[in-house]
Amino acid sequence: MSWKNFVLSLVLLSLWGLQEEGVQACSCFPTHPQQLYCQADVVVIKAKIVGVIPGKQGKNRPTKYDIKQMKTYKGPVKFFDAIYTGANSALCGVSLTKGTEYLLMGRLHLDGSLHLSLCDFYQPLEALSNIQKNLLYHYGKGCACMIRSCFKYPCCMSGPTECLWTDFLPGKVGNRVQAQNYTCVKMSDGCCVWHQPAIYAQNGYPAVKG
Repeated sequence: MSWKNFVLSLVLLSLWGLQEEGVQACSCFPTHPQQLYCQADVVVIKAKIVGVIPGKQGKNRPTKYDIKQMKTYKGPVKFFDAIYTGANSALCGVSLTKGTEYLLMGRLHLDGSLHLSLCDFYQPLEALSNIQKNLLYHYGKGCACMIRSCFKYPCCMSGPTECLWTDFLPGKVGNRVQAQNYTCVKMSDGCCVWHQPAIYAQNGYPAVKG
């Protein structure tokens, strides 16, 4: 889910996230990047798109993007050489640009292939801030927490291991503060809270691993 589609998800279909590119048939519920990261079948990588073989809807053939995997943030100890997506946006297919490096949160299928849809996270690496890159090293620490989406007041937590995601409250739609700057982590007292990890080393320069 690109940041553009991430915001439009609420604008297009009230509380339901219907992607701009897939208005006809593909609908997605807004998901915080940490929620995707923590799902068991999700693989998180940095990769460059080096080729594409278009899919065909009638033949049930997905689009294949050839990739050069550059880094693994989460996933099996292997390098993928391709990622698959729907043949078009109505099938939740995404459009990636050849020659561009992306952060991809795809899903590992039983046959070992990697797949990506409009409901997953995909973003050009150059569009991510240092904070967003740094969060990738902290999402895994919060997988025991639950992020609860809050769309209208009042917002209530049902337990201490929840973080309220309020980016979609009236007046906040579009700012994506929590999605782009915070991770939900469990503290020593067992409670989960929003946390923004420090990204600066002692010399004052960004300590981001990329």
